[in-house]
Amino acid sequence: MRLVLASTSPRRRDLLARIGVVPDRIVGPDIDEEPRPGELPRPYALRLAEEKARAVARAEDEIVLAGDTTIGVGRRILNKPEDDADHRRMLGLLSGRRHHCLSAVCVIGLDGKARTRVTDTIVTFKRLSDAEIDWYIASGEGRGKAGGYAIQGRAEAFVRFLSGSHSGVVGLPVFDARALLEGAGYPLLQPNEERPLG
Repeated sequence: MRLVLASTSPRRRDLLARIGVVPDRIVGPDIDEEPRPGELPRPYALRLAEEKARAVARAEDEIVLAGDTTIGVGRRILNKPEDDADHRRMLGLLSGRRHHCLSAVCVIGLDGKARTRVTDTIVTFKRLSDAEIDWYIASGEGRGKAGGYAIQGRAEAFVRFLSGSHSGVVGLPVFDARALLEGAGYPLLQPNEERPLG
């Protein structure tokens, strides 16, 4: 059984490596990530994870894993910032309040069945000053990130409270990914076991 990771995110690759999972192939899925009218953050994240997994062609001996991380503030979905003004708007919305980081995982097994899970992590930011927002935008770290921030970097200094999965906020809830792979029959390593090379 071979694993295809439907994501070019180095963070997802690193998180899988923590549980001894090394994809046999990595493919960047090409899908439309625009939210549908009235779509809420949780179903949006689940839909995107499954669409990403299904967008990748797989051989008979391959299973596919895909993920999506969505930031929700109330009913609003905060995607990747389009420019500095959009980035400033997002950080202003997150400042001093809690938000939901919804991290969805989809595994398509050898049987073609999609198995999905979503982790809802509550994150609360400190109240950000204009200077802090300017500093973070200038760092460039939040570009290309859902909600305009990366918790594994400088933005961790803004987090006053977190309840849920830290790895989910980074980009892949490791606990759920492991459970879905296990459910699909993927051979997971035991502690102190090494996967043979080649």
